[in-house]
Parts: sequence; C-alpha cells; structure tokens
Amino acid sequence: MQIWTGLGNPGPQYALHRHNIGFMAVDVIAEFHDFAAVQKKFSGWTQEGRIGGEKVLLLKPATFMNKSGQSVAEAMRFYKLDSDALTVFHDELDLAPFKVKVKQGGGHAGHNGLRSIDQHLGPDFRRVRLGIGHPGHKDRVNGHVLGNYSKAEQDPLAAMLGAIGAECPWLAQGDAPRFMSDVALRQQAEE
Repeated sequence: MQIWTGLGNPGPQYALHRHNIGFMAVDVIAEFHDFAAVQKKFSGWTQEGRIGGEKVLLLKPATFMNKSGQSVAEAMRFYKLDSDALTVFHDELDLAPFKVKVKQGGGHAGHNGLRSIDQHLGPDFRRVRLGIGHPGHKDRVNGHVLGNYSKAEQDPLAAMLGAIGAECPWLAQGDAPRFMSDVALRQQAEE
C-alpha cells in the first residue's frame, strides 16, 4: 500500500490556485485510473485504487495547507506505514512552471505543507515537485502562490497534469527517473 498525498487548500475559492496543484494532480490520477468514489477519512478526502499492480490511497488533506501533516500522519498510522510508502505532490517555486521533478527526502524550503508533514513524520518521504516558477521577488511570492492560473497557462497545466496521470505507473513501481523522463517527453509532444 502506498499513500499519495496532494497538497492544497480546501474550498472552491482556492481550486485554481498554484498552491493547489497537488490537489489537481491527485484528482487527475484518480480519474485516469478509475479510483473508487471519494470518502471522508483522516481529516481529508480519500480515494482507493490500483496503479499497475500497486494499491494506492490518494489523500487530499482538508486541514488547510499549514496542517497537512495531521491528516497525512493519521493515514500513515492507520495503515502502519513507514515514510517510504508516502509520496507528496506539491507546488515548487524553485522549478520552472510545469516542470516535474521527483526527490526523496530533503527540506521544506519554506513550504508550509511540507513543513507540517516533516513535523509529524520526518523528512524522509518522496516528493513530486510541480513547478510553478518564482515571481522574481520575495515580496510577490504570496500573491503568486495564492493566485489562480491564467488563461494562457491552462493548456500547459492540462498537459502536465495529463502526463502525470498517464505516466504515474512508473512512480508506483518506484522508477522515478522513468516517470520524470516520460512526463517530460509527453509534455514536449503536446507543445
């Protein structure tokens, strides 16, 4: 069993924020792989399914970003899993928009969702970093992160999310390099 958590903030007013790209990613994965209906569990929303031969629980914490760790830790304890079973999809300022990189462990770089998970479980989980780009100056970061995707960004956003949904079986198998490579190739084909 693996737990794949998408980070975001609950509520329709946040749905298209860059900070909610983790929620968007797990929604697309659920759709691509015919996951079961959404259930309320672990202070969030869950969907169960299979990706390839792997059983995966998708989790979207409903605790707001800053307390994501509560929800994730509840699910991890319930299933008696170690942090190597956890994958977190999150927005990444330090990556160009729509780039996808996978990283094992590391710091939180000021990301409050990652900080909260670190506090509850430690830093040794897999992260799928979804690039949102940096606005150029630190004073503009909050507005950028909490801003909606523009009309011009909708096509590359859809291409990135579609590539993640299509190629995530590599991630489920633990082949992060193949996942990143195939996501990038699929995105290039869409351009």
